[in-house]
Amino acid sequence: MSASAAVPRHAHADTPAATAAELLDFAIRTAADQAVIDSLPLDPAGRTWIRLDGPAGSEAWVIGWPPGTGTGWHDHAESRGAFATARGRLTEYSLAARIPSEGWRSLELAPGVDRSRILAPGTGRAFGEHHVHEVLNDSPAEHAISVHAYHPPLPLIRRYSRTGQILTLEHIERPEDWH
Repeated sequence: MSASAAVPRHAHADTPAATAAELLDFAIRTAADQAVIDSLPLDPAGRTWIRLDGPAGSEAWVIGWPPGTGTGWHDHAESRGAFATARGRLTEYSLAARIPSEGWRSLELAPGVDRSRILAPGTGRAFGEHHVHEVLNDSPAEHAISVHAYHPPLPLIRRYSRTGQILTLEHIERPEDWH
């Protein structure tokens, strides 16, 4: 992959959907591409990103994470996804339980559903639909950079707040909110 990957490529309608494994492979390969990673402008105060076209019509993002920043709890609705760390280290907290995708505002989570993992440079993870997680750069001093890919392209992101075992749906973001 080269810096030209930032130029949109359009998949044909008959292209099969990208699998989670293909998204992960793309994220790891792109995270290793120094030219793509170096093309991301970094901001010491907030996250930065550039959009890429991923495999088979998926969308992808290179994201810069200043020290101490994170996503908050969220999911990617009906999209499956993957992400890989290119620089720094990211921590992912996730739920090992499938939650209903609609029809609720607040849920009490059962004990034992919390999971966490640390993703060092060159490592990544894939996930399925409705995966609830938060991703953080816990470093007090080092910027992190990662590559994320989603298929189908993100229809929405549901944002949650969490207090103890209570997960509350706060709002829904649509693509026009982040493009």
